[in-house]
Amino acid sequence: MNVYQTYDIGELINGNPYVGRGIVMGKSEDGTKAVTAYFIMGRSENSRNRVFVENGDEVIIHPFDASKVEDPSLIIYSPIRKIDNKLIVTNGDQTDTIYDFIAGGKTFEEALDTRCFEPDPPNWTPRISGMFTFGEKLTYKMSILKSADAEGSECNRYTFSYNSLNGIGHFIHTYVTDGNPIPTFMGEPERVAVPNDIDEFTDKIWSNLNELNKISIYVRYIDLATGAVENRMINKNQ
Repeated sequence: MNVYQTYDIGELINGNPYVGRGIVMGKSEDGTKAVTAYFIMGRSENSRNRVFVENGDEVIIHPFDASKVEDPSLIIYSPIRKIDNKLIVTNGDQTDTIYDFIAGGKTFEEALDTRCFEPDPPNWTPRISGMFTFGEKLTYKMSILKSADAEGSECNRYTFSYNSLNGIGHFIHTYVTDGNPIPTFMGEPERVAVPNDIDEFTDKIWSNLNELNKISIYVRYIDLATGAVENRMINKNQ
């Protein structure tokens, strides 16, 4: 096994019915852009009834049809928020926890020490999170909070810290594939290639996600020299 192998993210997800929610963080091939992508999938009507909405620098998940919302607690949240020189991307309301801790002078890790996996037995969906720090050098952290056992009795917390490399991103997702219960993501975030073109990257992910279960994707390219932002957003529900 080559630990330095870089994968095509389209090939990683193609043919997989359910990778759940996914985060990619990294840097474009030419080294000029910070790149992040966040996508959601869903199997139930409640999960599929969602759209991404932009609100300035932030992204918020809204119900597509408010009359069909059964339980908003785990499906309605802000996956992307910006504070100071940091950009936070997560799959749940821990976005706000990280934001509040950073605002209070604390760390990404301290914030997530107060959180756990989602209370949705028997799946115990992991909470996945990422955070860019912009400075002289672009760095980022990724985290997954997982159940320690099938009963959900304890939470294991894993954090990965990266110095960015040109053309390299890291991909973490909530599930290995579909199942009952759904098997949780295992191991380190997967090393994937990040192209210079935002449309190429967006299409590579979106077109390879399972057609039935994919819901929304949001991709952001941030120019490291100027701070200029370019976004792409696709909602299956329009």
